[in-house]
Amino acid sequence: MKLTADNAIFNFCGDHAPALKITPPATLDIETLDCFSNQLRNPEDKMEQLDWDRINPATGPIFVTGAEPGDTLKVTINRIDLNEQGTVCCLENEGALGHLIEGSHIRIAPIENGMVKYLDLQIPVRKMIGVIGVAPAEGAVNTGTPGPHGGNMDTLLITEGASLYFPVFAPGALFGLGDCHGAMGDGEIGVSGLECPALVNLTLELIKGKAPAYPVLENQDAFAIIVSQPTVDGAIALATELMCRFLEERLSGYTRPEIIMLMSLVGEVQISQVVDPEKTVRFVFPKKYAPHIQF
Repeated sequence: MKLTADNAIFNFCGDHAPALKITPPATLDIETLDCFSNQLRNPEDKMEQLDWDRINPATGPIFVTGAEPGDTLKVTINRIDLNEQGTVCCLENEGALGHLIEGSHIRIAPIENGMVKYLDLQIPVRKMIGVIGVAPAEGAVNTGTPGPHGGNMDTLLITEGASLYFPVFAPGALFGLGDCHGAMGDGEIGVSGLECPALVNLTLELIKGKAPAYPVLENQDAFAIIVSQPTVDGAIALATELMCRFLEERLSGYTRPEIIMLMSLVGEVQISQVVDPEKTVRFVFPKKYAPHIQF
């Protein structure tokens, strides 16, 4: 089963007609455009030629049969196959350092043998998915904006082997993803990672009830709660509180103060991105200190 990149959406919304309907559990391939809708693929291309209405496309939406508000959609990322090259950019008045430059600048970087060739440097590939989520509780949310529904979270942990647990807000969940990267640092401070078209293989499963407030990520080593808010401070405050409550529900032998102290000893506040309309933070808790807990 495959959903091609010509099924592009530019907002997450409960009113979208499904591009595909699946019955969970289901494994499928999703083809994605890069965050520029593949408009900047050659060294001679310029930011000025961009159609800004085609930024941050997500392929979808996928209607998950049986998904209802209050349920959880589990998404396991099995494989990310990147295109052989990506695009990185920076531009005036965008990102954390946009005030320090004039005009716009792009570079095309080939990907060969697990390395990104940027200028005269060899940078290890770090595959990840920038935009991934479901329809929000109400209205439409631009695919460039993150929130409780997921969206443009730009989180490095969203890569092969990770599972995400999304709250379902609309019938069918209406899932989509895009904005894959070949490399990106935490923060994405220049407003761009290495933007790559890709083919993503994933598995969708439905968990009835038990919806989290914000997306929860699980990988081999840790659980993480990913929160987006207008400020980094606000995102940190909410992510830490939600992780405390997440652990409190699962570590019955620990008091709340003991959990807070454990989080302070081994947990990590990590910045995902600081350049989108909402800022994204994750609180990461290593599984080895609670090996039996599950979502």
